Amino acid sequence: MASLLRVTDLRVAYGGIQAVKGVSFEVNEGELVSLIGSNGAGKTTTMKAITGSLTPAAGRIEYLGQDIRGQGSWDLVRQGLVMVPEGRGVFTRMSILENLQMGAYLRNDAAGIQSDIERVFSLFPRLKERRAQLAGTLSGGEQQMLAMGRALLSRPRLLLLDEPSMGLSPLMVDKIFEVIAGVAALGVTLLLVEQNASRALKMAQRAYVMESGEISMQGEAKSLLHDPKVRAAYLGE
Repeated sequence: MASLLRVTDLRVAYGGIQAVKGVSFEVNEGELVSLIGSNGAGKTTTMKAITGSLTPAAGRIEYLGQDIRGQGSWDLVRQGLVMVPEGRGVFTRMSILENLQMGAYLRNDAAGIQSDIERVFSLFPRLKERRAQLAGTLSGGEQQMLAMGRALLSRPRLLLLDEPSMGLSPLMVDKIFEVIAGVAALGVTLLLVEQNASRALKMAQRAYVMESGEISMQGEAKSLLHDPKVRAAYLGE
């Protein structure tokens, strides 16, 4: 299985504080890989470094075999590497439809874009009903739906999801994970950062556990799900 993303000895610092301390992992083509850990473990910092929002202090980030350090997020989107950030990041003063169209701003295939918008609306009927509504007036769950739909409009090859279930109701969490499974079934490679360790490990093929800026455990997701240390630390047992 070909490696799509390989992170090697990644280090990220804020001032004199090392937030990420030599992290290494990889995501292979067609996989759903989860990165779990407690709040403050360095997961989001790692994602931001991969997508060009933060500059690493050291290490190598390879996507499609090429070192992508120093490239902006906009360059990476052109190459099919897309992130749905923690906090959703929707354009609050634009409508649902306009947000989705922004996801396709690099594309010029009008028929394909319209087809993909309809596919997103089939995934999220609530968005279709409110397509003219301003994104800033949506609930948190609806904004998460929109952020994921907007990312899909860019036709990603590798989709990074940062805490997609954070702050959502149990019913909305079920819907979001249902969509994540559907996206994976379409062949999109996924890197999922998630505090809901149980849901993430049940869905992923492989997983990494991050603690205090370092990878402390890794392996098959099902094995980690039943590991006593993981269950005690992240599953409340």
